[in-house]
Amino acid sequence: MIDFKSTVIMAIRSLKINKMRSMLTSLGIIIGVSAVIIMLAVGSGASKRIAKDMESMGSNLLMIRSASANTGGVRQGFGTKPSLTLKDAEAIPQSCRGILAVAPYSSGTQQLTYGNQNWSTTIGGTTGAYLFIRNYEILSGRNMGKEDIQNSSKVAIIGNTVATELFGDVDPINKTMRIGNVPFKIIGLLKTKGQSGMGMDQDDLVFIPITTAQKKVFGTEFPGSIKMINVKASSSELLNVAQEDIADLLRTRHHIGKNQDDDFEIRNLAEMQETIKSSAQTMSVLLGAIASVSLLVGGIGIMNIMLVSVTERTKEIGIRMAIGAKATDIRVQFLIESFLLSIIGGIIGVVIGVLGAKSIELFSTMSISISGFSIALALGFSGAIGVLFGYYPAYKASLLNPIDALRYE
Repeated sequence: MIDFKSTVIMAIRSLKINKMRSMLTSLGIIIGVSAVIIMLAVGSGASKRIAKDMESMGSNLLMIRSASANTGGVRQGFGTKPSLTLKDAEAIPQSCRGILAVAPYSSGTQQLTYGNQNWSTTIGGTTGAYLFIRNYEILSGRNMGKEDIQNSSKVAIIGNTVATELFGDVDPINKTMRIGNVPFKIIGLLKTKGQSGMGMDQDDLVFIPITTAQKKVFGTEFPGSIKMINVKASSSELLNVAQEDIADLLRTRHHIGKNQDDDFEIRNLAEMQETIKSSAQTMSVLLGAIASVSLLVGGIGIMNIMLVSVTERTKEIGIRMAIGAKATDIRVQFLIESFLLSIIGGIIGVVIGVLGAKSIELFSTMSISISGFSIALALGFSGAIGVLFGYYPAYKASLLNPIDALRYE
């Protein structure tokens, strides 16, 4: 029966004799494990950041944009031709299945002023439902109501960035600011959302009633026209049903024939979100796979050094066999040495990898996420590498003939 305790002690002593060589042998594993930890942390952080951005956008969303204008043969892009109207937005929840909320939307950039302060930002003309659809929450004050839309009230809801730039530490609720030359009473302040993954400040905006935006801020050559309609479906299962019903409804309302092109575009954000998430996960796996190549290189280094060690210690192996050690004892000792080299390198690599990932997060704008699973995976892989690449040298050592080994110089 193998005495594991004694075998482990002997393996540790053998490694201590050549400390520098043992450390250099583990270097490949250290680099490999630290690379795996950092790469997986970067990939996981990117995935979580994307998931957070997708959540802030809202779920089960359909975005309907008006058609592209064509000027002198030059197509201007979706949203430039006034093909959608407020009446279209009002008809959708009445005629389509699986609809939870609908909000028209038109936007533009305007200059804001309050006292001697001014700020340029995006003005979104919409309804109160838009905040629910896009996961905006009111921090103080109130949302826009039906009366604000019907009466084209000059009221506004502002983001935290606008509040800070215009009002500083003053509570903006019930204060009056100007959008262009039009005075607006602030009725709501939004909760902070922060930056999106694309670097856009989601708090640098103002919401006003869509009717007020059309009549008093943006103006429009076509009364009632809007650039976009945002729709939230009741569930992900009903999203495609809602999309089909909306397309049929708008074709009917816009008198579009079977062989004619649609004058609108419906974008399914759920499909886009799933595609982005899948791409992020694939990238994370790819980064981990690339980093794991370093572990394989480290394993090859361990095998080479262990083969050299077997050659150098041939006489020692012969003496051990001569006094009663079995081939299994020799094999286990060398396997333990290989495993220890690998696992010690793995532990050092984890420490370096965690510190490296934290440094990246500290000195850059990248999001980092270090999980216990990635650490356990890297350590487990490094241990397995040690056993796998250490087996051949151990097997070779166990096959030595004691007499030949004793004669070896």
